[in-house]
Amino acid sequence: MIKLHKTPVAVALLAGLVAIPAHAKLTSEEAARLGKDLTPLGGEMAGNKEGTIPKYTGGLTTPPACFKPGVEYCDPFSGDKPKFTITPANVGQYKDQLPAGALAMFQKYSTFKMPVYETRRTAAVPRDIAETVKKEATQIELDGFGLTKRVNSTTPFPIPKNGLEAIWNHILRYMGGGLVRSQVAVPVRANGQYYLTITEEQRIFNQNMDKPQENRLLNFKQRILEPASLAGTVLLVHEPVEQAKEARSAWVYNTGQRRVKRAPDVAYDGVADGTEGLRFHDQYDAYNGAPDRYDWKLVGKKEMYIPYNAYKVGEKSHKFDEILTKNHANPDLMRYELHRVWVVEATLKAGQRHNFSKRVFLLDEDSWNVVWEDAYDGRGDLWRVQMHGVVQFYDALTTSARYNSYHDLNNGTYLMMGLDNDRKGTLQFNQKGKMADFMPDALRREGQ
Repeated sequence: MIKLHKTPVAVALLAGLVAIPAHAKLTSEEAARLGKDLTPLGGEMAGNKEGTIPKYTGGLTTPPACFKPGVEYCDPFSGDKPKFTITPANVGQYKDQLPAGALAMFQKYSTFKMPVYETRRTAAVPRDIAETVKKEATQIELDGFGLTKRVNSTTPFPIPKNGLEAIWNHILRYMGGGLVRSQVAVPVRANGQYYLTITEEQRIFNQNMDKPQENRLLNFKQRILEPASLAGTVLLVHEPVEQAKEARSAWVYNTGQRRVKRAPDVAYDGVADGTEGLRFHDQYDAYNGAPDRYDWKLVGKKEMYIPYNAYKVGEKSHKFDEILTKNHANPDLMRYELHRVWVVEATLKAGQRHNFSKRVFLLDEDSWNVVWEDAYDGRGDLWRVQMHGVVQFYDALTTSARYNSYHDLNNGTYLMMGLDNDRKGTLQFNQKGKMADFMPDALRREGQ
């Protein structure tokens, strides 16, 4: 059972779930709270009464002295030590502030632990992004499972009235305009063995394209470099904003067939290549795509221990053999903090199909990133646990996952994504794109 966080602001927000119609847009009085008692994206400005969550003071907006642009995102809090560590032996003391998936991990694995550090509210976005959120907050509305009257806002519902609004904040959140990266996805089997799937990715949002398209959120292209069995495969996705009006378009180039084909299964619970079935397509970036197959419930806000400021695991000095321990990543490289999160429950609609019958998401109040997901099978049993350790990319003023981990409680396997420890350079933000490079006829060239 979710025990709701009950600061005065949270009580007011939760009361709004009943008092305000589900599809009502924000009033000017509500929008005026942004930047005052609420952060520019809708989080509570105040800390908690215990002092374990500090007041929001603007986030981390200046790179630390250790930062080497284009080389590595260093840990600005490398001097921090754990305040305490949650283990299978003491987990009962903290169970009210842990998601069900964490409790299941402690029960299943005697080696799982959560080192808890000082809470640092580092999330921040550029000023113009915050101003746009406030400007458009009073005009954006839900239309079925989609939304209307959005122009450029990256947080369409900073004071969410229901679960669908909250998940839209995650889907559309600011991610630096355009991202180019080389990353590694690693399926780790129950015996500890693993292999690398290496990809190069471009995710360019519509405003950063040379020819912006109507109703386009972003263009995505992924090229697989390893393993040899998948090398040369290229995936292209055109992602719309108004998914009630236009479905996602996807194509794949297969080197064996040397053909570009439509890929309608790149959505929902279609299995992603190179993941050994541990990640579905709608779990990329924690959650993406059309939310139409679920009923979304905003359960409330709660203080919980979540993966946050996860800089350490991404440091180049840590090799994969050190990170990828059996059953779960090396706990000594993980960082957890106490933060307020929105709890959103998604229940599969009658007549719809998905491998997950229910999903519980935790969304960081300061950035709207999904930082945790507990997913249930068709019998209603907890099946998979997803953790998404976010960091503030301080030079680009965007908060995003430093790693994504996907755990199967039934067979003891897991998948780690987002790692670039053996890759040269770093993620590149604010990148531009040419529409000609994101067309189906460009895929053959990419594959070769």
